[in-house]
Amino acid sequence: MFFDHLFRKEIKGKVRWVLPFYLFTFLPLSAQQSDPVVMTVNGVPVTRSEFCYSYYKNNGNGQADRKSVEEYAQLYANYKLKVAAALDARLDTTTAFRQKLAMYKGRQGGDVAMASTDLMTEARRRYDRMRKAVGSQGLVRPAQIFLQLSTRASNREQQRIAQRADSIWRALQAGADFASLARRVSEDQQTAAKGGEMGWIQPYQTFVEFEQAAYALQPGEFSRPVLAPDGYHIILMRERKQLEPFDVLKDDLVRSLQQQAVRQAIAGEKVRSVVGQATDTQQPYVTQEYYDGLLVYELTNHEIWQRAKTDEIGLRAWFDAHKKTYVSEGPHYRGAVCYTKTKADMKAVKKLLKRLPFEQWDAALHSTFNSDGDERVKMMVGVFKPGDHAAIDRQVFKRRDVTEQVDAAYPFEAVYGKKLKRYPEGYNDVRAQVTADYQQMLEAEWVASLRSRYPLQINKEILKTVNQYQ
Repeated sequence: MFFDHLFRKEIKGKVRWVLPFYLFTFLPLSAQQSDPVVMTVNGVPVTRSEFCYSYYKNNGNGQADRKSVEEYAQLYANYKLKVAAALDARLDTTTAFRQKLAMYKGRQGGDVAMASTDLMTEARRRYDRMRKAVGSQGLVRPAQIFLQLSTRASNREQQRIAQRADSIWRALQAGADFASLARRVSEDQQTAAKGGEMGWIQPYQTFVEFEQAAYALQPGEFSRPVLAPDGYHIILMRERKQLEPFDVLKDDLVRSLQQQAVRQAIAGEKVRSVVGQATDTQQPYVTQEYYDGLLVYELTNHEIWQRAKTDEIGLRAWFDAHKKTYVSEGPHYRGAVCYTKTKADMKAVKKLLKRLPFEQWDAALHSTFNSDGDERVKMMVGVFKPGDHAAIDRQVFKRRDVTEQVDAAYPFEAVYGKKLKRYPEGYNDVRAQVTADYQQMLEAEWVASLRSRYPLQINKEILKTVNQYQ
C-alpha cells in the first residue's frame, strides 16, 4: 500500500513518510471508454477508476480523517504535481532510485487481494509462506531511534548526522532511557510516538543492514548506529521468539484477512459501480504506484525535509514570528550531561562549554575530547524534560527516586546548562516543533509553486459521478 501510506501521511500534515513492508495492488493503467478522465496533471490523465479506487480505500467508514471527494481530489492533484516535478528533475534516472524500486518490486507479492472465499485455506497458505520466510531465525521485536539521511547529502551533512547518532548512542550507554529518547529525537514519527516500538518483524521485511544488526542482538541489548539506505538506526532488542504453531495464530490470520477482504471488496464494488466493469486485472498498476511513490519520497526529502533541517536563517525567522505559540507545558532544561574518566577532563569540559554558545556544544565536545578515537567524554546535549535522563532528573528536577547504571570507567558526572522559562529563549530550545511547523509552511509554498508551474485540469462533472456512489 505504498502510495496510500505516503498519501495519507500528507493528508494528516505529517512531515515524515515511511515505507511499508506489505503492499496492496491497484487497477490497470489503461483507460477504457467507460472510464473517463477525472483530471489531467501536466498532460497526464487520471482515470475515474484510478481516482475512485484510491479515494474509497483511504476514506472508508469510520476513518477519522475522512475527506469529501472534492477535498481528496485537490490532495490527489497535489501528489500528481509532485510526480511531474520529480520526473522533470530526472530523479527516476538515479542509481539510488532504481535500487529502491527493484527492492520494493521484489516484495510486491505480499498482499495481493484474495480471490478465494475460503478464509481458513488462505490463512493456512499465508502461514506456510510466513513460516518459510521466518525459518530458524525466528521473529524479533525491536525498538529504534532513527535519524534520516538523504542519499544525496553532502559530506558535511553526512558527518553531522553520524556525529548526532553517535551522541545519542553514547547517551544510551550512559543510562538514558531508550523510549524517552526515541520520543524526543527519533525522526520516524510512527515509531517515535510509541517510544521507538516497531512490533514483531520477520526476515526480509526491512533493509538488510537493519535486519543483520537486529538479529545479532539479544533481548536488552542495543546496537551502535546502523547506516541503512534511509539513514541511521539505533536498535534496541525487546524480545525474540520462534513463530507460533498455526493453531495459535489462525484466528488472528483469519481476522486480518477478513478486514483486508472487506476493505478490498468495498473499494472494488465502488469502482465497478462507477466504471461499469470488473477490476480483476490489477497487477500492472502497482508498478506505477511504486514508481510514483518513490519519486515523491525522494523529491520531498530534497525540497522539504533536508532544507528544513539546514535552513538556520529560515528556522530562526519562523520562530521569531511565532514565538508565542511555543509555550512549554512543563519544566525543561537546556544543557548537557557529561561523564569523564578523570577530574581534569571534567574541568576542561566545564571550561569549554562556558565560553561557547549552546548550539556549538555537541560538536565542540566531540572535536575536543573524542576526535582521536579515544573516548574521553561521554555526553548527551539537548533540551530535556522530566523522564528524559536520570542525571537531569536527579540533579535538576530533584527527583530522589531516580537511579541509573553508571559506567565504572567514567566515574565523574556533571550537568551543565539552565532551566528554561515558560517561553523558549531561542528556536533551538524547541527545534523539533519549529522544524515540523516550518516544513508544513515549505510544503504549502511548494505546492503553490507547482500549481503555477504545471497545467492542471479537474473535470468537476466527472468528479460528481464519483460523489453519487458514496
